[in-house]
Amino acid sequence: MSPRLEKLLERFDRGDKVALARLITLIENHAPERNAVIERIYSKTGHAHIIGITGPPGAGKSTLVNVMIAKYRALGKQVAVLAIDPSSPFSGGAVLGDRVRMTDHYKDSGVYIRSISSRGSHGGLSRAAREIVKLLDAYGHDIIIIETVGVGQTELGIMDLADTTVVVTVPEGGDAVQVMKAGLNEIADVFVVNKADRDGADRIKAELELNVHLRPAGGWSPPVLMTQAAADKGVAQVVESIAKHRDYLAANHDPARDAERRTNELIEVLSGELGDRAVRALKEGREDGLLASVRSGQLNPYGAVRKIIEDPAKLLDLLAIGKNGTAR
Repeated sequence: MSPRLEKLLERFDRGDKVALARLITLIENHAPERNAVIERIYSKTGHAHIIGITGPPGAGKSTLVNVMIAKYRALGKQVAVLAIDPSSPFSGGAVLGDRVRMTDHYKDSGVYIRSISSRGSHGGLSRAAREIVKLLDAYGHDIIIIETVGVGQTELGIMDLADTTVVVTVPEGGDAVQVMKAGLNEIADVFVVNKADRDGADRIKAELELNVHLRPAGGWSPPVLMTQAAADKGVAQVVESIAKHRDYLAANHDPARDAERRTNELIEVLSGELGDRAVRALKEGREDGLLASVRSGQLNPYGAVRKIIEDPAKLLDLLAIGKNGTAR
C-alpha cells in the first residue's frame, strides 16, 4: 500500500470526512487498491444497522428517507445514506445530486449522504455498494440507509446487503401487484403504503396484508404501514418497525444466513477482482498479440479466453497487478 493511501486511511480512522469521501471515490473508480482498503477496515465493520429502501419510482422514497433521517438523529444516531441514482448517459455520473434530495440535513455533521451512479451496471454496482457500505460502517455510522432507484434486478441484488428491507409503494397504478411481480414480496421486511391520503390506499394495504398472510407460517411477519411522508405522518411507526425487526434478527440469529452472505461476498469480490485485473492487463498491452488477433477477427473471444486459461504462465501474467497497481 502506498504511503499516500496509508495517510488517507489514518485520516479516515481519525474521523476525517474528506478522507471518507476520497476512499468512496476510489471504490467508485475501480482503483486497484480498493481490495487493500476494504481488507484494512473490514474488522471495524458489522456494527451499523443497514436499511434498504426500495420500491417503484415516484413512490416517495427520498421524502420518506429524509424524514427517517430526522427521526434517527433525534435518537442520537449517526446516519449515512447511500442513494443509488440513475446514470447520466453522457458522463456516467449520478443525475440526482447528493444534496438536492435531502437538503434539510446538509449542514448536520451527524449525517453523511452520498449518491452513486448505477451506470447500467449490475454485479459491479452491487460490489461497489457493498464496499461503500463497509466504509460507512467502519467510519462509525449507526444507521446506513441504501435507497435504490427502482425495483429491477440490480435493486434486488443491492437489497441483499440490507439487514432490514423496506418496500415503499403508493395507492395508484396497481403498485401492489407490481411489487409482487418484481419479487419484492419475498425480500420485504416492512411494507409502506406512502401517500396514504390518496384513493385506493386501503385497497393496496389489504392486498399487501393478504400477500403477507399467504407467506409460510413462522418467522418474521412484515407489517404493512400507511404513511404520508411529506407531512411526517406514520414515519415514526416505520422507524419503530425497523427497530423491532432488528430485535427479531438479534433474537433469531441465523448462522446459515451469515455464512451464505459471506460466500456470496467472496464470489462477488473474487470475480470482480479477476475481471478488473484482466481489463487492466489488456489496456496495458500485456496480451497485445492476442488482443490484436481478436480485434482483427482472426481469433474469436472464446478461443482467446481458452488460450489464456490453458496457459498458466499467460494467465498468471494477465492476473498480476500491472504498472498502475500497487504490486506486480
